[in-house]
Amino acid sequence: MIIVWITWTLGAGKGTIVDYLVQKKWFQHFSVRAYLIQEIEKRGMPVNRDSMVIVGNDLRAIYWSSYIAEQLYEQAKLSGKNAIIESLRTVGEVEALKGKENFHFFAIDADPKIRYERVVLRNNESDHVSYEKFISDEQREMENEDPTKQNVAKCIQMADHIFINNWTFEELNEQIEKVIATFNI
Repeated sequence: MIIVWITWTLGAGKGTIVDYLVQKKWFQHFSVRAYLIQEIEKRGMPVNRDSMVIVGNDLRAIYWSSYIAEQLYEQAKLSGKNAIIESLRTVGEVEALKGKENFHFFAIDADPKIRYERVVLRNNESDHVSYEKFISDEQREMENEDPTKQNVAKCIQMADHIFINNWTFEELNEQIEKVIATFNI
């Protein structure tokens, strides 16, 4: 059983990697976003990026820095199937999971203007933002010394495999294939 985790910059193509592994390699998908949306709805908050950050930070502060990630890791382990879990956004999460069995950590990035164009096109409830807000949201999540808060820049540095997605789906899929071929699955 392989468990892949992923971190990303906003709009870089995390969903493309998830879809590829689910559709082409039969991985089971677990989502921090879905987990947080359930909690946001329980709290009666609006479903948007700001609420996700607030609730995620709150849960990590109440319990421990890797609480959400470890909940999803246990769900994936219980499934007994290869799994892709998105996403890791804090150093505490990465540090807690790095020693876990069959753990592989992916990161994906792309040029900011390309990423913003993708966000506008996908039109999720949390994506209705200006380019300035997009960049501001990303900067808020890029660096933080608190292990319970987002530090995407450091998480990307800690990844086992980094994908650059400035081009086509086919080119990204080739990058993915090269990496998963080493997993012997």
